[in-house]
Amino acid sequence: MCLAVPGRVVAIAERDGVPMAEVDFGGVRKDVCLQYLPDTRVGEYVIVHVGFALQRLDEQSALETLATIARMGLLAEEFGGGPGPSARDAQTEGVNR
Repeated sequence: MCLAVPGRVVAIAERDGVPMAEVDFGGVRKDVCLQYLPDTRVGEYVIVHVGFALQRLDEQSALETLATIARMGLLAEEFGGGPGPSARDAQTEGVNR
């Protein structure tokens, strides 16, 4: 199954003229294309599908969605083994920031 998953942008760089980001999905980091959202900033949350950031969203919505996906067992399926910290851990971390 291929989901659109929210993640937090931790770094942005241009590669071959294309804006790219390193995005953290509750402990798993992936490279993501920002071509559709070139004004995205580090620290923002984006919804990612097949390697492309498609939409920005607020932190609370992102963490709630990650927690729901994790409870359904789909996060591990999407990332082939699953992320390190759970979405619940990410949600707690967000509160402590």
